[in-house]
Amino acid sequence: MRSLEDSEQKKQAMKTTVRSDERILASDIFDRDSRVQRLDHGMWAEPGRQIPIYHRCQVLVVGGGPSGTAAAAAAARQGADVALLERYNHLGGLSTGGLVIWIDRMTDWDGKLVIRGFAEELFDRLPPDAVAGPSRDEWGSHDAAKTAHWSQRTAAYHGVVTWSPTIDPERLKLLSQEIVLERKVKLIYHSWAALPIVQDGSVKGVVFESKEGRMAIMADVVVDATGDGDLFARAGAAFVNDIEEADVHHCMNTAWLFAGVDMNRWIEFKAGQPEQFAAFMTRGREECGLFERPFVSWRNDVALFMGPRQSGYSALDVDDLTAVEVRSRRAMAAHLEFYRAHAPGFENAWMMLSAPQIGVRHARRLSGVGSVLRSQWPQGLPLADEVGVTPAVSPKFPNISIPYGALVPQRLDGLLACGRHISCDRNSHGFMREIPQCWITGQAAGTAAAQAARGGVAPRHVDVAALQAALQAQGVYLRPAAAPDAGNANARPATASA
Repeated sequence: MRSLEDSEQKKQAMKTTVRSDERILASDIFDRDSRVQRLDHGMWAEPGRQIPIYHRCQVLVVGGGPSGTAAAAAAARQGADVALLERYNHLGGLSTGGLVIWIDRMTDWDGKLVIRGFAEELFDRLPPDAVAGPSRDEWGSHDAAKTAHWSQRTAAYHGVVTWSPTIDPERLKLLSQEIVLERKVKLIYHSWAALPIVQDGSVKGVVFESKEGRMAIMADVVVDATGDGDLFARAGAAFVNDIEEADVHHCMNTAWLFAGVDMNRWIEFKAGQPEQFAAFMTRGREECGLFERPFVSWRNDVALFMGPRQSGYSALDVDDLTAVEVRSRRAMAAHLEFYRAHAPGFENAWMMLSAPQIGVRHARRLSGVGSVLRSQWPQGLPLADEVGVTPAVSPKFPNISIPYGALVPQRLDGLLACGRHISCDRNSHGFMREIPQCWITGQAAGTAAAQAARGGVAPRHVDVAALQAALQAQGVYLRPAAAPDAGNANARPATASA
């Protein structure tokens, strides 16, 4: 018997975003439940106290997601004394604990691998049975049979085969951990950074909470890899949080895995019987309310659900985060019942795992010295402070330059940002939040942090040419800079004020 909540869930408004030159997938977005007003229970004055300093280091990375893991590994590779603070019991963030195991495009529309460096090291070291995707000789292929095959397996778009594999999250957790430990990073699990320590406009460390209580870590440079900009926001740095309503980049959900499935049978149904598939989706929405189609994983017998994507919730509101978790897990149960009854290949499905981490796509974005901007897409010029290159979202555009200035706060010193909260506009955030781009910006931030600590300078005064040379030595793909453009803020050095 379905509960009243399940009945109400079916009534949620839904809109469908369509694939375009600015987004890869067509996706359904579901509006939030009604908000319950929080009561005012008054205030309590927290007493002042002294807390112990747990550790001192040159570079402190806060957050062990894709960008934080890359930052810690890169900083240590440069010889820095590095600590990595992570609130969960694993590394990899959304790419592991969030079950975002579909790793978006790392090749451009010509099939050239442009997301390299740390990302390439990971894929070189993952076991072959932990990765599923097209072979290297297929990257960039326009062959109709190949694109038809891989388009059903998250690896072909706009008629082009791309390197966008799916991975085993447990293998990536283990590998990410071993890489940072190999490089002598001090790894600290089960610890939540609560407050940046700021003196004279510069971040000097963080206060964190754990089962031991409240302690501090002091560092020459702090890398904010929290994903939501928790540190730079609490330190007073400027940020924006506007969203693109027509995209999924602001939605939240908790992903899950079903096992005991046959994804080849499902794909045969989805691709071979389009009218029946459309009827299936319509019936699913009618019966379940929140409803999503499955994606392939690294195994044929495991299905990935990266939705239903829920709109109107804030990643900075504890009540909203709780509501999304509740709705997502109820949706998981409803999906299991419906798919077992009606979906080819799902007759023996069972709940394998709901993600330990909620799928947050957006909260805050840094206001940086430079930015990745929608206006830059048509030209795709290499910027003077380029620290990475991202494939464009469509073959209509060339590759897009990621500037060092996008990691540097306009005024706050002692801190760099990386990952999904770097400085970019809301259109560009649609792809800059993806896992490969987080690896790229994390590697750049960690390398720059090590150079700043070693040179005794603020991160904004790091020598960009030396930074670029160090990144290229690590295998990062960079291009010669275009001639400076007086009207382009990113063409200025990272020391410029905004």
